[in-house]
Amino acid sequence: MPSTATVSGSLDSIASPQMWATTVVVLVALLACDFAVTRRPHEVGLREAVGWSAFYLALPVAFGVLTWWHFGTDTAVQFFTGYAVEKSLSVDNLFVFMLLLSAFAVPARLAQRVLLYGIVGALALRAVFIAAGAAMLQAGTWAFLLFGAVLLVTAVKVLREARRGDEHVITVDGLRSVRLLRRLMPVTADYHGTRLTVRGADGVRALTPMALVVAAVFMTDLVFAVDSVPAVYGVTQDPYLVFVTNAFALLGLRALYFVLHNTLNRLRYLNHGLALILAFIGFKLVSHWAHGLWPAVPELPTALSLAVIIVVLAVVVAASLAAGRRDNEPAASTPLPVHGDDPDRDVSRAAPATRLLPRVRPDRPRPSRPGTTRSRPARRK
Repeated sequence: MPSTATVSGSLDSIASPQMWATTVVVLVALLACDFAVTRRPHEVGLREAVGWSAFYLALPVAFGVLTWWHFGTDTAVQFFTGYAVEKSLSVDNLFVFMLLLSAFAVPARLAQRVLLYGIVGALALRAVFIAAGAAMLQAGTWAFLLFGAVLLVTAVKVLREARRGDEHVITVDGLRSVRLLRRLMPVTADYHGTRLTVRGADGVRALTPMALVVAAVFMTDLVFAVDSVPAVYGVTQDPYLVFVTNAFALLGLRALYFVLHNTLNRLRYLNHGLALILAFIGFKLVSHWAHGLWPAVPELPTALSLAVIIVVLAVVVAASLAAGRRDNEPAASTPLPVHGDDPDRDVSRAAPATRLLPRVRPDRPRPSRPGTTRSRPARRK
């Protein structure tokens, strides 16, 4: 079985420089393929979205099998656990992306290009954060305590918002990135396909709304990277595994968005589950730091982390679907008594007055109420 390669200092990695280079080349090729697919804007159908989602789901599965074959079970479990963490967090990212696309009134045919720009920006930011995280881990074990504290604070914040039922509201004029860009350059009123800038009739270069929404997505990527990268470092300290788990989770976001577009709002307990996952990984990081100082403090195995994440996500989905079914059930109504059931009843309280109105014939429309302009068209015979 191949031995791990030392990146630098005390951090070990399964990847050699040649493996890093091959990974980057494959990643660039996949992104180029995505840009080629979205070169001609079009609305993505469910069949196309499911096909691409299946493809981007098969890639990490195949990579995990190869990892298990060459590097053993422990490394494969670390990869699959990190991928599960990133994929669960990416679903929350999709919800915010959906709000951004709605707030900027992005045409449906341009949505996948916006998402693709966001994926590229997220990959670049994650690479920077992963390198910074590796440098911090080399500096000392205090980085585990810092990462754990970040995740615990984030978990508490997410759980509070979930319990209050706060709705995410995005106002375009309130975004700092939008205000900054509007100060630097003029902005056109309409979209111009996938172009970020256009030259007006006066020869002045102006930004399009596409540039504004891409900038907003980049800023969102920056916020998400703050808790995403420490979460994976809570599973594995191999920078290469942290990078590939982020890459695989992000590559499938474009297709997954169109698959889950109409079902994201049904996952009402998603934030509750994410808060539990972040809190668990944060506690795992803190316990890892404490174990280095006090060996009596037990460490949580990675296999346990994978089991906890799977159970939490399964409970979130099941509970959300059950709550949705309860909401869709028709409310039980008490049947009105029939006239013959109670001869002494008060007829004036039998039913609302509207139920006593005569049926209106199709050629005799009912007069509208005073102060209203709505009218009901006549029924067809």
